[in-house]
Amino acid sequence: MHGEYKVPGGKLVVVDVDVVDGVLRHARVAGDFFLEPDEALDAVNGALEGAPADTDATGLAARIEAALPEGTVMYGLTAEGVGIAVRRALAHATDWTDYDWQLVHEGPQPPALHMALDEVLTHEVAAGRRPPTLRVWEWASPAVIIGSFQSLRNEVDAEGARRHGVEVVRRISGGGAMFVEPGNTITYSLSVPQALVQGLSFQDSYAYLDDWVLGALGDMGIRAWYQPLNDIATDQGKIAGAAQKRIVGPDGAPGAVLHHVTMSYDIDADKMLEVLRIGKEKLSDKGTKSAKKRVDPLRRQTGLPREAVIERMIESFRTRYGLTQGKVTDEELARAQELARTKFTAPEWVARVP
Repeated sequence: MHGEYKVPGGKLVVVDVDVVDGVLRHARVAGDFFLEPDEALDAVNGALEGAPADTDATGLAARIEAALPEGTVMYGLTAEGVGIAVRRALAHATDWTDYDWQLVHEGPQPPALHMALDEVLTHEVAAGRRPPTLRVWEWASPAVIIGSFQSLRNEVDAEGARRHGVEVVRRISGGGAMFVEPGNTITYSLSVPQALVQGLSFQDSYAYLDDWVLGALGDMGIRAWYQPLNDIATDQGKIAGAAQKRIVGPDGAPGAVLHHVTMSYDIDADKMLEVLRIGKEKLSDKGTKSAKKRVDPLRRQTGLPREAVIERMIESFRTRYGLTQGKVTDEELARAQELARTKFTAPEWVARVP
């Protein structure tokens, strides 16, 4: 069995391993990481030998750490990263480059339709009727998007939203509220087969699916990192938030994962504070006293037009994994429009947590 895992902010770890009578045998760890001394690699392989095949990544990491020679230095590699690569091998996980990725980047669309498209396209990936898809959004109007489990009245100032003409919609994923305006945010979705994140914990899947965009930002001169559980941050502040939803496939098929991210390009912080209710408790765990300091726009950090930032992100993805131009099919659009009408603009959904 073969598994690969790129350590967030680090290097690729590759594991080939057999399972004999319920335990790991013949484990071989490789990759483009740095490891000193040389014999530490033998210690890593030896630590995996004989481990019960159902040992989780944390347990495997503990075995590795206990076996490492004193003074071992790992660079671009972690014991947990090896454990995750083993779990992905045992789960027959796939890699980014195993797929023919499709790009969907169309004209501005209403907020509720974006919510519906996420649901429809991810269901299509789960059913095997659509290839894994990167969809870049364009907004037709300003909106607040609240998480699936958030209280509407606790998160949104209804009078402020009306005053600024901001539509409130609820997405199918969890997480926090996002304030968006056309031209001021960059939003994208990844609809991927479950197999791509097989063997990863929920938290690790966020870092794994965000890794490509960290590289794209780095190419633009921004040192960014994944900040658990679902933020992308820089030393200037948070620039993005992610959310996920698992969707079960038909007839017991493995299913798919929706991973979407909203990045702040040029946020109007004063307007945001008039529309969102951002409490002291939420700010306290971010180490800041002001919501304005929580989000730092990409425009200031890159000096690039929004369209250029998007194009560089798309090109970075294409260079890494391949990407062909696609579109939402007529059937997918019709289903999404119906969902937008019957679900995502319905008070029963928007206010399902009042």
